[in-house]
Amino acid sequence: MVVNAAIDLRAEAEVRTGGEGFLLQSDDLKDSLHLRGPEALAPDGRLDLLKAALRRSGLGAAELRTRCAAPAGSGLGSSGALDVALAAVLDAARDIRRSPLELAEEAFALESVEAGFPGGRQDQYAAALGGFHRFEFDHGRVTVHPLPIDPGFAGELAGRIVVCYTGVSRISSRAIERVVDAYRRGDSQVVGALRGLADVAVRMADAFVTQDLERIGRLLSENWILQQRLDPDMRTAEMAALESTMAEAGVLGCKAAGAGAGGCMFFLVKEPAIALSAAHEAGARVLPVAWSAEGVKVW
Repeated sequence: MVVNAAIDLRAEAEVRTGGEGFLLQSDDLKDSLHLRGPEALAPDGRLDLLKAALRRSGLGAAELRTRCAAPAGSGLGSSGALDVALAAVLDAARDIRRSPLELAEEAFALESVEAGFPGGRQDQYAAALGGFHRFEFDHGRVTVHPLPIDPGFAGELAGRIVVCYTGVSRISSRAIERVVDAYRRGDSQVVGALRGLADVAVRMADAFVTQDLERIGRLLSENWILQQRLDPDMRTAEMAALESTMAEAGVLGCKAAGAGAGGCMFFLVKEPAIALSAAHEAGARVLPVAWSAEGVKVW
């Protein structure tokens, strides 16, 4: 179970069909590849998600270009958003139409099956749908609960959240593999933490609907403690230092974005101006927070 709020840091993809071979470009990674034939789309560590998208589509010769407003490895769901963008643009090129929920599933299959990167479904569903949701996952079945958030409260919440990129990218698949291995071994600490995280999500959904900022802050911090019980590497030295600095500036709660182990942290703060100043002085890159009611768009 996950409570998710989509912010307007979009991943984009565009495709042009035809030509000779494949031209793959990632603007934010500053990487490009010119590949001659379908056999060259085999994974080798460079732009493997784009290769997987073209393999899965069977589109043929094309130029595929992507960009993302969130830093790579930020923990903000950027790869899941990119999955959705890739699935949507390659569907459009083949005149295939899917609902946002179908696109979310196709995007999950692209990353977890075709590309072979372990991970969950929540980022793809968040990007496809936008807005505030509670998602429940049960052996491949996804139940979507939109959260009715008062617009005034949503605005106050956005103004109180400070998202900080630590400057250290994370590779979530490695953390996921360690946690899954521990779960399969029956590690009592990991099993208990996972159950605790689901319980926090239930209470967090209620705190959103009842507009309880202080409770949201406490639950963020409770979530972060449970995340660290899953794996000791979830909290890096950079994250610990940033957390200490922001605590002095006054926070109601905080957690890592995504799994942790680098990337972004976000803080629900008491005084936004003071907290922003502290984050900048700590050397963190502060990312904008604006809610996105819309999910995937094709044009």
